[in-house]
Amino acid sequence: MTDGRSWNGNWKVRIHERLQERGFKSLTAFAEAHPAMPFVELAEELGKDDVAGVQVLRGLLAEAERSKQVTRFVRDVFVRHFAYSLPRGWPSEMDDQSRFQLAKALAYWSTDAPDTYEQRVERAIRALRANPPPPGWRPLGPDDELLLTLLPDEEA
Repeated sequence: MTDGRSWNGNWKVRIHERLQERGFKSLTAFAEAHPAMPFVELAEELGKDDVAGVQVLRGLLAEAERSKQVTRFVRDVFVRHFAYSLPRGWPSEMDDQSRFQLAKALAYWSTDAPDTYEQRVERAIRALRANPPPPGWRPLGPDDELLLTLLPDEEA
């Protein structure tokens, strides 16, 4: 967690400089090198005290929009929130705790997906709830087979 310093100065330039120092040409390349790592942890990798997870999220969305990879970005957001909330994978038993963790992951995903994806994300959430994956399922990246079924890439 940061103490507010992440918003001081030009955070976009700061992140770009940190990426260059680490040999990455883009935030997307950095995120792909750290699959399923939650946004807060990606931010800490770039600057424990002066980069916030939401800044990483915003930067990744901007790059996805430029490269026309927004659907893949939306799946990646799911993976990262799921990894944060349910690190052991899909619960084998839906007790109060696991229901809460799942609801939290899905709510974060829904909130962080672009508004233009609201209906697609809602359909995917309904499908997951209606036909849950096997216990222990953990998507390790945006190209997970189940996620591609729930939220396929749009044709250009």
